[in-house]
Amino acid sequence: MFENLTQRLGRTLKNLRGQGRLSEDNIKEALREVRMALLEADVALPVVREFIEHVRARAVGKEVVESLTPGQALIGVVRDEMITLMGQANEDLSLNVQPPAVILMAGLQGSGKTTTVAKLARFLKERRKKSVLVTSCDIYRPAAIEQLHTLAQEVGAAFHPSDPSQDPVVIARGALDAARKQFADVVIVDTAGRLHVDEAMMDEIQRLHAALNPIETLFVVDSMTGQDAANTAKAFSDALPLTGVVLTKTDGDARGGAALSVRHITGKPIKFLGVGEKTAALEPFHPERVASRILGMGDVLSLIEEAERSIDKDKAQEFATKMKKGKGFDLEDFRDQMRQMRSMGGIAGLLDKLPGMSNVPDSVKNQVNDKEFGRLEAIINSMTAKERRRPDIINGPRKRRIAAGSGTQVQDVNRLLKQFTQMQKMMKKMAKGGMAKLMRGLGGKLPGKMPF
Repeated sequence: MFENLTQRLGRTLKNLRGQGRLSEDNIKEALREVRMALLEADVALPVVREFIEHVRARAVGKEVVESLTPGQALIGVVRDEMITLMGQANEDLSLNVQPPAVILMAGLQGSGKTTTVAKLARFLKERRKKSVLVTSCDIYRPAAIEQLHTLAQEVGAAFHPSDPSQDPVVIARGALDAARKQFADVVIVDTAGRLHVDEAMMDEIQRLHAALNPIETLFVVDSMTGQDAANTAKAFSDALPLTGVVLTKTDGDARGGAALSVRHITGKPIKFLGVGEKTAALEPFHPERVASRILGMGDVLSLIEEAERSIDKDKAQEFATKMKKGKGFDLEDFRDQMRQMRSMGGIAGLLDKLPGMSNVPDSVKNQVNDKEFGRLEAIINSMTAKERRRPDIINGPRKRRIAAGSGTQVQDVNRLLKQFTQMQKMMKKMAKGGMAKLMRGLGGKLPGKMPF
């Protein structure tokens, strides 16, 4: 989401040169570039002006300690101001009420509202251990009701049925009664969206709010609409007592401006980021972590949390023991590692959270393609167990059989085996000298030919 902004800011701050302190003169050009970077990222102009003034006020005259360059010192100031702009800390859902707690979802059509309902239900079930009931009050799009029903089954949430002939308020009250009878902890109510903000839409959602008195009213907005996302959020905020915002589609080619504008324009906190299409792709919004990612510092805390949730600890222990005993790294291990990375949001999602990735050339990053995982796994699945354990026995006829079985070409099989051999060498280095030795060997960079 923030790639363009990250690259632009990285170049700007890296080029800053100065003496022992930051002065008006040596940060003038840098701040002009920061301003342009933010505007290109579609951050609202009033937000940019205020942000730049705050950075200038804090930066001018700031001493640069010996261990820092002026650019690094300015990055510190910019990061602190970004965190202030986006809300200091993560604001969790307020669910400490007599069950069932009601969450009302609002937003325009196409913002990803219905999918977000399912993502939130899964989040609450898995991470908060809550029982969840969902319902759809979107009587104008019958497919939305069926879509939510399907998603509810996928995430294991209870579903209260509704019909286009019903009044939305009747549906919502029925869902609340059903939740009480089923002793559900949380009710999530999906509402109708429009292509634009209109009076009828606002009247309907205001009636729903009055009938339900929700503890949380979340506005779901497509981050790819940039500055318009903040303006639309403001229109809803004026009509409804919003408690927070969910930014969706942040894994797309978005410019990032919405994340930096929404809080300032609406005064409402961003509570979640939608980071993919799958129902597990919802992250709590941590301003300090997002600021670090924007400035190319990575987000190691989120990476660790994701690993804690996603990695099969028994398999990881089994793999570590195998490596310690020197039994070698085979294609079954390779397949397991790919599956683990996919469960953590894919390699692109992982790299986004690693420090310094903004400095890695695009030519190297472009080799990292999540879609390639499926093809590689199909090739490995087409092998026999013996071939997976002993890749050295894979000769010409075997390669042709594997390619035919996986719907690929022999060249693809050859490429996989070559990449696997590189990965095998890396794993041997890890087994002999640990991660530190491996990283020294890589020189702190991605290898020229990643095994993906």
